[in-house]
Parts: sequence; C-alpha cells; structure tokens
Amino acid sequence: MRSPKAESDDRDVTIARGEGEDELLPGFQGLKFDSGSGSGKKKKSIHPPIETHWDPHSSTSGKKSNSSPIKSLLSLSFPFMKFRRSKSLVMILEGARDPKDKQIVESFREMLLQESLLPPKHDDYHTLLRFLRMRDFDMSKSKEMFQNYLNWRKEFRVDQLPKEFNFTEYNEVKSCYPHGYHGVDRYGRPLYIERIGMVDLNKLGQVTTFERFIKHHVLEQEKTLKLRYPACSLAAKRHIASTTSILDVNGVGMSNFSKPARYLFMEIQKIDSCYYPETLNKLFIINAGSGFKMLWKAVKTFLDERTVAKIQVLGSNYLSVLLEAIEPSNLPTFLGGNCTCSDYGGCLMSDRGPWKNPEVLEMIQAVNLREEIDGKCEDVEVATEDSSMPKKVEMQTKDGDNTLSLLEETVCAGSDSACTCRLAMQKIDCLEATVGDIQNQKIKTLEDALQKSIVPLKEQDSDQPAV
Repeated sequence: MRSPKAESDDRDVTIARGEGEDELLPGFQGLKFDSGSGSGKKKKSIHPPIETHWDPHSSTSGKKSNSSPIKSLLSLSFPFMKFRRSKSLVMILEGARDPKDKQIVESFREMLLQESLLPPKHDDYHTLLRFLRMRDFDMSKSKEMFQNYLNWRKEFRVDQLPKEFNFTEYNEVKSCYPHGYHGVDRYGRPLYIERIGMVDLNKLGQVTTFERFIKHHVLEQEKTLKLRYPACSLAAKRHIASTTSILDVNGVGMSNFSKPARYLFMEIQKIDSCYYPETLNKLFIINAGSGFKMLWKAVKTFLDERTVAKIQVLGSNYLSVLLEAIEPSNLPTFLGGNCTCSDYGGCLMSDRGPWKNPEVLEMIQAVNLREEIDGKCEDVEVATEDSSMPKKVEMQTKDGDNTLSLLEETVCAGSDSACTCRLAMQKIDCLEATVGDIQNQKIKTLEDALQKSIVPLKEQDSDQPAV
C-alpha cells in the first residue's frame, strides 16, 4: 500500500519526464504526437497566463466614479454599456500589448508578409502571439507551425464548416459523451467540463462517427475564439483569451484507453495543440484513482510540456481547489457546486455563459461588422458630405421588450463603393447608439420608480408627531 505522502505527491503534475517514460505502456507503441520538441532539445519556457499583459484595470484603478448608485448597480447587469464607442471597449476586446511581445510579433508579421504567408483574415496580433509563445518565440519554428495551421484550415475546410456541416446528433452525443461549456471561472474565463468516466464509446459510434465528432470539436473551438472570448471579455471588463477546463475521470483506467479512444484522444489533442495553441489556462483532472494515474504516465508523454505544466491531477478531495478558481454558482452540483440548469436539461446541455446574453451579442455583432467594413473600405476614397447622403439610418425596436431587430441585409457585401460603406458605418453607429439608449431608458425607469417610492416615505416621516 502506498503511503499518504506518495498519494499526495502524485496529485501535482510536473513537466519533468523521467528517463523511463519514453518506454510506453502496452497498447501505446506506434503512436506519435507532434509536440514541437525533439530529443536533446532544451526544455520549453513556461510563460505566464496569456492575459497577464492584457488587464486594463491598472490604468483606471484609484479613480472615483461620478455615476449615481443606481447606475453603478445596474452596470453589473449591463457590463458593456460604459464602453460603447470608447477606447476602453477596444482595450478590452484587443487587450493591452506588452512592448516586448509587440516588437517580436511585428517582426514575425513582417516575415510572414514578405513570404506571402499571412492572409488578411489571419493578420491578427493575438493569433500570431499564440504561435510565437507555443514555439518559445523562435521565429523559424513559429513560421513552420503557422504555415501548417493555414494548410490544415484549407484542407479541413474550417471556414466552410458552419455552412456545410450540421451536427444534428448533438443531443444524442451529449448523452453518451457528457461535455460542454458552463459559466466562467473567477477571472472571467469560459469554463469547459468533460465527464470522461461516463463516456460510452460504443454508443457514441452508433449515433455519430469520430470524423463528425472532430468537426463538431473544431466548430466549438472556432466559436470560443470568435464569440466566447469576446463575450467573456465584455462581461469581465478585461481581455479574456484562454479557457479553464475540468476533466472528471471517475472510474477511468487503462481499460478505457482502447484503440478507438486513443484515436479520438490523439486527433483532438493534435488539433488543440497545433492549431489552437495557448488557449488553455488550466486543466483540473479530478477523481483520479490509481488506474488513471497509471494511464496518465503514458498519456502525458504525448502532450506538449507547456500543456502538461497547466494540468493539475486531483483525487476525490478536489472541491477546495476548484472553489479557489471557480465560484460555486458556476459549478454544477455533480462537481460540488450550486447549479443545476434544470431549465436546459442539465448543466452540460445549457452552454451557459456571457455569450448567451443578447445585449452582449448585439455589441459583438456591431464590432465585427465594423471591422469587416473597415477592411473593405480602407482603400476606398470616401466622398465629402452632400445632401444626397442620409444623415441618419433608422433602426426599429420591438414594442414592449426594447430589443433590437437584426440587420436585414449584409452591408458592403460585394461592393466597395464609398457610399455603401458610409451607409453601413452609419447603421453601426445607430446600432451602438440604440443599445446605449435602451440601457439608459432602463436606468431612468428604475430611478423614477425608486424616486416615487421615496417621496411617500418622506411624507410619512414628516407626519409623525415629534417626541
């Protein structure tokens, strides 16, 4: 029997690999995984969380707010209102850039542009920084990794998946492979949960194919980058760029790592590590028994060292560790939290998070549309103001619920004319202004109601006889 100290030592995973760990356990021979590091090469640096240099709070701390108590209270419900058309909104969505990172990212960008390896769609600061960090800021290795990423997107038809692929078996897959996003951690990052111990691979193979499941996984990764991170950034009022994950491995051991399981694990790990690098903040593996710990020694040899350093393996006494990182309200009851999501058929079916807030989605829509139009109009010479251009574009709201209607047309699509682009920009300005007006009206209504309730109380106090 192992001593309690030995049991405790196994719970914290380190990145060091023993000399014997290159000899795989039975069933693992022949499997290879590209972690980007070869034998004899120095150990990779372990960088701080990717959001470290992207927190705008430091520049605003200590300043007093002149807003009313009502507005301060309601700002919790409408977190993005104060950022409308301001530099703060840009800071939150794009993040403050560390000068040292900025210099090397710009050099990397210039190198890719000179070699025609940087399509405009992927000319993004944060994307380039992720690949540089994954390869320890080695320009040559980062370029190779980025080029492989572009080739994979083309071969896998990632950009066409939303139109070509419909995961109709979603509910059936969730029943035999429980997984999903649920709330955020204490920092504001998306929280992702998988219950590996409840996976039924035989049933999974009956309701879908592994190829279709992998496409579903890729679509979820795309959604996280394009929707979940921006929405979480707006809700947390700081830049969010990574995910906190929980892996429940209750009952998992060597017998669970069959050939189909190895295939699925390897494919997903390759996609996440090679094509969506530096998106993991922390992975908590919980309910790890002796069988899983034996399996883990083999599995972690396939993972990049930096990824392994972000993983903490815990036994059944995991709750106190999780609560340090996650509020109980964002933890499902089956993990020791308070949430059940009964209205959605369970927490892992809800996809609960800031990305489901209609008001946040409206703002992201406006920002994305503005970026798209800016890209299409940057080379267009805008004409001077004249009477033929409308000064305002009317945007209708639904009666009663004060929600915005969606744009009825895709502006600037297929047209680079200055007139069309200017009209589209006016639509966006109106959309942003209308969102702000709606929130201001809500605040005004509540303030009026509060004032009406205060007046009778004052009159009642004045009627009381003096003692």
